[in-house]
Amino acid sequence: MDQPAESAVVRVENVWKIFGDRAKDAMAAIRDRDLTKPEVLEEFGCVVGVADASFEVGRGEIFCIMGLSGSGKSTLVRHVNRLIEPTTGRIEILGNDVSKMSERQLRAVRAKQIGMVFQHMALMPHRSVRDNVAYPLEIRGEPKSRRWAVSEHTLELVDLAGYEDRLPKELSGGMQQRVGIARALASDPEILLMDEPFSALDPLIRLQLQHQFKALVAQLNKTTLFITHDLDEAIHIGHRIAIMKDGRIVQIGTPEEIVTNPADEYVREFVQGISKLKLVKAHSIMEPVESYAKSLDGAPRAPEGADLDHLIDLSVGTDQPIVITDGDIEVGIVTKPVLLRGIQGGKA
Repeated sequence: MDQPAESAVVRVENVWKIFGDRAKDAMAAIRDRDLTKPEVLEEFGCVVGVADASFEVGRGEIFCIMGLSGSGKSTLVRHVNRLIEPTTGRIEILGNDVSKMSERQLRAVRAKQIGMVFQHMALMPHRSVRDNVAYPLEIRGEPKSRRWAVSEHTLELVDLAGYEDRLPKELSGGMQQRVGIARALASDPEILLMDEPFSALDPLIRLQLQHQFKALVAQLNKTTLFITHDLDEAIHIGHRIAIMKDGRIVQIGTPEEIVTNPADEYVREFVQGISKLKLVKAHSIMEPVESYAKSLDGAPRAPEGADLDHLIDLSVGTDQPIVITDGDIEVGIVTKPVLLRGIQGGKA
């Protein structure tokens, strides 16, 4: 499993969440008899929401958790700020065990270290955009002058300067969602939890916000857990993706790893319609230079991070293979048959 090491900001270890009055009995039975989710429901009347989830999220990383409705993705992310208590397992924020925090400590973490954005922002309709964004600072007792200064700054970050005095009802859906993002950023949190924030928006507005959000997170170096049911969105936004099914994480990897090496048939069905032209890189399909017996004089060259789309452009004008480089070093070649197989299946 590809994970960041000591730089992890969020660490989730073997987390289980079982809903129901007999959750402890069900957990014991799972450990003793390896019961499945349907068997737990039948025998104990309990629902397994999250099953043995483990992952780490590095500083500044966008970690997407995706799956169909009921897969457990939203349940899992709500453990990070302890909106949901795990049945068993451990969650750490910046090295601190969330389960051991007092109510006072937990409130401080939620107020200062974690910002959360939901699909439906629930902006306060009677308050201006400025006051909506400043609300987390108001709860913390910040003076009005600072609240307004921070609010105006974060609204500039999300391209809403000039809308400070508008009411939420005067804004479009996409603009309201940007107000929600600004509100989450106002307290300058280390971590952002995004629960399907763009799923209710029109496709074009959604794509624009995805671009803007990814750039903003990179600019501010925010560690982000992003929940989505849309693999295209996860691929576009995420540095890594965790795919869930029936409460379990079935695969974690980069977008390229997920698309080119699906862990099972479930993941394979998810990725089969995804275009690989911008995802698959030369290093994934190249062959050793020594495998090509003919001269490579005059052959086109491309860096190992070049995508299939770029390799196709280079390949059109030559019968020679493409030489793949790492700086000045020749590290591999991509022939036309290999390129075609890469387009078709993501692997040589």
